[in-house]
Amino acid sequence: MGNNKTTAILRILDELYPNPQTELNFETPFQLLVATILSAQTTDRQVNAITAELFRKHATPRDFAVLTAKELEREIKSCGLYKNKAKNIITASKLLVEKHDSQVPDEFAALIALPGVGRKTANVVLANAFGKDAIAVDTHVFRVSNRLGLAAAETTEKTEEDLMKIIPSSDWNRAHHWLIFHGRRVCRAQKPKCHECQLRDYCRYYGKQGN
Repeated sequence: MGNNKTTAILRILDELYPNPQTELNFETPFQLLVATILSAQTTDRQVNAITAELFRKHATPRDFAVLTAKELEREIKSCGLYKNKAKNIITASKLLVEKHDSQVPDEFAALIALPGVGRKTANVVLANAFGKDAIAVDTHVFRVSNRLGLAAAETTEKTEEDLMKIIPSSDWNRAHHWLIFHGRRVCRAQKPKCHECQLRDYCRYYGKQGN
């Protein structure tokens, strides 16, 4: 895809979603790490409802490291996969205390070494907690970027690589949010609102629908 098409898509997304920010509520890098782990297969709204109470009781890695799995499970039970998430959050908290002086590392390799932290979670933390250039590919980013033709990939990792090649690094953080917001509001998995979409003239998916 040519640079002109990429530039046009990014310009429209910027106009649609100016100054985008993560919708997860957090005050520290550690809180964002926990919230992002909780967000897998759960809406940001539900995560925020859970963490509003959770972070009042437990704010630091040391606070979480002393919890039992059963204790944390009870507090996060309203989100999906809560048993596995509780185990990962507690184990990650213990590692942060033991190996990182209770600080969340700001390096990708150190982040993905933590339980429950994959590429998406690591990149969310790097971008939103530390202001580093990163593109986190979740289901929305994967779907929208491949439908538009910004990527042509079968995996999230390859989609991340494709996007990093064509989007200026200074736009990576914002592009991540632009694509998420567009996926939630317009380019939905089921019944996308193609006829309302301001990107349809550039969209490979829309063109294939015979429009």
